[in-house]
Amino acid sequence: MTTAVATPSALEPFLRAIPKVELHCHLFGTVRHGTFADLNRRAGSPLADEEIEGFYTRGEKPVGVLRVLRALDAQLVRSADDLHRLTFEYLQDAASHQVRYSEFFWNPTGTVHASGIGYRKAQDAIVNAIHDAQREFGITGRLIAAIDREASPEAAVEMVQWVAQNRCEEVIGIGIDYREVDRPPELFVEAYRDARRAGLKTTAHAGEFGMPWTHVRTALDLLRVDRIDHGYTVVDQPEFARECAERGVLFTVVPTNSYYLRTLPPERWALDHPIRRMPGLDLRIHPNTDDPTLHKVTPTGAWLMMVRDFGFGLDDLRGFMHNGLDGAWIDDSLRRQWRTQWGAEFDALRARLPQEPTTVNP
Repeated sequence: MTTAVATPSALEPFLRAIPKVELHCHLFGTVRHGTFADLNRRAGSPLADEEIEGFYTRGEKPVGVLRVLRALDAQLVRSADDLHRLTFEYLQDAASHQVRYSEFFWNPTGTVHASGIGYRKAQDAIVNAIHDAQREFGITGRLIAAIDREASPEAAVEMVQWVAQNRCEEVIGIGIDYREVDRPPELFVEAYRDARRAGLKTTAHAGEFGMPWTHVRTALDLLRVDRIDHGYTVVDQPEFARECAERGVLFTVVPTNSYYLRTLPPERWALDHPIRRMPGLDLRIHPNTDDPTLHKVTPTGAWLMMVRDFGFGLDDLRGFMHNGLDGAWIDDSLRRQWRTQWGAEFDALRARLPQEPTTVNP
C-alpha cells in the first residue's frame, strides 16, 4: 500500500511554524552558553571553562543538569537583573520557535537562600521580564514557583508562603522538581495543601528517574495536583494508567529525558522509552523541552523527536497541541479561542507541506 508522508526537509520548518505552548521548562535550564560564561567570568570564574563546555556538550550518554542548576544558585546568579536577563532571553528564544504561551519553573528557595536575593525582588524581576518579552516578542509567560524537593518540607511550606503573600497574576501555581530519589511526594503534602488554599494551580514531577508509578498516584490523590510532569512509570501499572486516562490527566513529557538516554542502549532508548507507549494507553501527553540549552534541544526539536524518534504522525501532533492547550492554566474562553485558531493554523500549514509517496505494509 502506498501513502504520503512529509518530506524530511519540510518537516522541521513545518514543526517550527506550528503554534505551541510550553508547560514544562526550567528557567535555569534555559541559560544560553554565552550568558553562563558571562556570569561565570563576573563571579571570578569559579567554574573552569572546560566544565562549562561540558555542560553544553550532549554526548551519547548525557550528564545530568543538576550541577549546572546548583552552580547558578550558589555561585553565579547574584542580582535581580540576572533573573530578568535569564527570563527575557528564554522567552525570546522560545518565541522564535512559535511558542506563544509558556508556563516555566523557577526555584525560589535557591534564589533566596543561596543567591541571597529576596523573594519579592526576584519575583518582580522575572515578572518585569515577562512583560518586556510580551511587548517585544508577543509571547505570554507565566511563572510556576517550584519546590526544591531536595530541601526540607518546611522549606517548601516557607516557599508557598512567599508566593501566597506576594500574589500576582503572572505567578500562576507551584510545582516540585529536582531529584526524586528518596524524596516521595507525600513529604510535601502540607505545602501543596497551603497552595490550594491560596488558589494556586499545582503540578509535580513524578515517575521520573525510574521512580515507581505509585509516586504518580500519590501526587494525584494526596497532593491533588492538576497535572503531572514526566510520569513515565505510569505505564508499569496499566490499571492505574487507565484510571489516569479516564480522569483526563495531562502528562507533560520530555523527549530528551536524560534518565532513559543514560540507562537504555542507544539502539533501544527511543523504542523502549515510555513516551512511545503512553498514547496507546489513552494517556494525554504534551511534549516539552525541560532544560533546552542543557539538553541541546529547542521547542521545534522536541516536537521533531516525537516524529523522528518515537514514530508519531501529524494527526498525533495535532492532538498533542490540543492536549497542551487543555492542560494550560488559562481562561476557558481563551482556551476555546486558541483551540479553534491554532487548529486552523496547523491544518493550513499541513496542507502546504510537501509530501512524498512511501510504501507501507498493510
